Amino acid sequence: MEIATILALLFLAFIVTAIVKTARIVPQRSSYVVERLGKYATTLDAGFHLLIPFIDKVAYRHTLKEEAIDVPRQSCVTKDNIQVVVNGVIYLQVIDPKQASYGINDYRYAAMQLAQTTLRSVVGKIDLDKTFEERETINSQVVEALDEAAKPWGVKVMRYEIADIELPATILDALEKQMRAERERRAVVAQSEGERQSKINVSEGQKQETINLSEAEKQKQINEAEGKAKEIELIAEATARGLERVAAAIQNEGGKDAVSLRVAEQYVREFGKLAQTNNTMILPAELSDIGSAVAALTKTLDMTRR
Repeated sequence: MEIATILALLFLAFIVTAIVKTARIVPQRSSYVVERLGKYATTLDAGFHLLIPFIDKVAYRHTLKEEAIDVPRQSCVTKDNIQVVVNGVIYLQVIDPKQASYGINDYRYAAMQLAQTTLRSVVGKIDLDKTFEERETINSQVVEALDEAAKPWGVKVMRYEIADIELPATILDALEKQMRAERERRAVVAQSEGERQSKINVSEGQKQETINLSEAEKQKQINEAEGKAKEIELIAEATARGLERVAAAIQNEGGKDAVSLRVAEQYVREFGKLAQTNNTMILPAELSDIGSAVAALTKTLDMTRR
């Protein structure tokens, strides 16, 4: 009875083991590599699968998701012989599970080692100053080299990113001094540029002010000249009209007598002024008689009228 029970239990265990080895459920975005009697048989995608018990076995399990692998810190020497410590992250993805299983023993470790050697080679070709400026160039060169090498592994290298670049303390101090000097130089240049622009603005303002003043003075002189010319023109016109009226009045009846009277009045008035300002006067004998002077002027008018 005990032997029968033991055999039944062994048979049950065999059945359970066979079922476990026969049924396989592959998760989403995963892939299993199956070997049959030690030789590659097939690749199982996501879903439910049945295997031959004790003949088929899952030899490798791969995730088809993109993986981020940390690349350890390493020392690199730049083109100008400065030692820097660089670490980064590599992103890769399995695209051929069979090649990833049989193309290389450990594609993750191989990718990390290749990333380190490629990074040392790339950094060694550039100067320290450009190491920080050309991160994208360094990343693209590392990805290009890794992707080419990883093709036989069934792995696609998506990208590589430099996480950090550490410099020696002496180099950091020198760079800080250089940056401080550069900032001071820029400040001096900016100040000098500001002063130069200020002087230019002042001189331009003075120049414009001088031009405006000269234009104003010119316009003033033009206006004054035009005013004087207009004044002379008006005086001449008024004088001409007055002379015309005087001449017309002389032609009228009694005009001659009026002119004679007017001349006599003007003569007496001016002679009186002259007598007030001077004690001694020398006059022609004929001008001492008012009547003679008026007669002479009247005669002149008659000759002019004729």
